[in-house]
Amino acid sequence: MNLLPNLRRLVQNLVTQRTLKTSSISLSENLFVHRDSAEDNPDIKFEFNEENKKRADAILSIYPEGHKRAAMIPLLDLAQRQHGWLPISAMHKVAEILDLPKMRVYEVATFYTMFMRKPTGKYHVQVCTTTPCWLRGSDEVLSCCKSELGIGVGETSKDGMFTLSEVECLGACVNAPMIQVNDDYYEDLTPETTRKILNELKASKKPPPGPQNGRFAAEPKGDFTSLKSEPPGPGFKMQDL
Repeated sequence: MNLLPNLRRLVQNLVTQRTLKTSSISLSENLFVHRDSAEDNPDIKFEFNEENKKRADAILSIYPEGHKRAAMIPLLDLAQRQHGWLPISAMHKVAEILDLPKMRVYEVATFYTMFMRKPTGKYHVQVCTTTPCWLRGSDEVLSCCKSELGIGVGETSKDGMFTLSEVECLGACVNAPMIQVNDDYYEDLTPETTRKILNELKASKKPPPGPQNGRFAAEPKGDFTSLKSEPPGPGFKMQDL
């Protein structure tokens, strides 16, 4: 009896009936593949202003000859700070300064989420929703940002004032939940304090960054539980020889 046809049919049935299960994919709202647009195309020239030309020269002076390409991230950051976001023409300028193929700059600019590849609001509000912040109420903070700003994640308000992003850990886990607005961290948030911060930004005021619950930094919320007395002197608890 030839078992090969029966075995082949059995394998085919198993393959066709098998169902693959994967976890949901969380997609970034950042742009990875360039598409020319009215505000972002190679025909729009980018030049560093006089002040930033001096900054660029200072950055380049840090790196020895043969290693100037290591200045790529600082120069891209400088271009983004000047323009408000990072257009392709700014990448071309950085490639020109460093004498690199444009592709080398594209690789870096599309890898790091710190580089905004599309027009960004005056205030870039980044809400951390990684586990520590999520456990402390980041969902409520994000919902507050959406309702107060009238935009969703990855969107920019019509007046160009705010862009909202959902991001991974920003390194302020002890003070969770938190948001980053441009270069400032706002920590120990509640929906109420988040709303207050956003309203002050709308009024062109700068709310004081840092913890919003009265903490100075990352000290315990209650009293200290250790290191409450003067440290012992040398030789403490050592045995005599």
